Amino acid sequence: MAIDNQRILDSTGALSLPEVPKHLVVIGAGVIGLELGSVWRRLGSQVTVVEFLDRICPGLDEEAGKTLQRSLAKQGMSFKLGSKVTAAVVKEAGVELSIEPACGGAAQLLQADYVLVAIGRRPYTQGLGLESVGIQTDKRGMLENQRHRSSAPGVWVIGDVTSGLMLAHKAEDEAIACIEQIAGKAAEVNYGVIPNVIYTRPEVACVGMTEEQLKAEGRSYKVGRFPFTANSRAKINHETEGFVKVLADEHSDEILGVHMVGPSVSEMIGEYCVAMEFAASSEDIALICHPHPTRSEALRQAAMGVEGWIMQA
Repeated sequence: MAIDNQRILDSTGALSLPEVPKHLVVIGAGVIGLELGSVWRRLGSQVTVVEFLDRICPGLDEEAGKTLQRSLAKQGMSFKLGSKVTAAVVKEAGVELSIEPACGGAAQLLQADYVLVAIGRRPYTQGLGLESVGIQTDKRGMLENQRHRSSAPGVWVIGDVTSGLMLAHKAEDEAIACIEQIAGKAAEVNYGVIPNVIYTRPEVACVGMTEEQLKAEGRSYKVGRFPFTANSRAKINHETEGFVKVLADEHSDEILGVHMVGPSVSEMIGEYCVAMEFAASSEDIALICHPHPTRSEALRQAAMGVEGWIMQA
């Protein structure tokens, strides 16, 4: 479908609507679609999310994804998972969409005031003359790099134009490492400790490996969980949706991944990034005093849960 930013929008157009849509259809249940859908739902729109896969945010820890979907659904967002849009007809007052099951089946019509196409971003690499210096892109327009060096002498690569998550703080880390190398110093980026945040309400924040990745690797691990329903500050503020989950190596207790859904978790994930950079164990966090009453206590309690000695539940 042709994006005109009048009725069929990209993520930029969805920031500039002249009115609150009565019904906004979001195509794609990834980060951008859920963030913008969450905003417009809170402003009063009916929001329907259409996703080809059978789950939202496929790279997310599955438990965190299900918790987020359940929370957004309670707020009134509706989800059509395992579905695809096969046609869109722009009319004077909106858009008529034809939606079919991804595995095949009868189509249904869906009427919307606006449609947000949020199926991912592409790197801005076309039309820059890269081929004139011998740099080629892959089929997605991405640039290869060897420790931020491109195939052309003197041309370095960081950020959204190359592999990895399209995150500002990831690009910032790469820029620091890149400039340090240009200056002749040793520098690298620890891609295993790049945090990821979804700015919905509640927020999602994670770093490291998911349970699904650990299972796929056959790695033995332990889990500590703590719900925000048991956190004093969250209860006082009526923000009890979500949890903190800590995944630790079964033998060494090293923290392998942390996944949070809840209030202000984007501000708290940094503690576990520091811990993982120093190869901390879950016990290290469990033994650190956290102020009371704060949401950050949930971080400690989840770490305590790895060995089964949660105190506040």
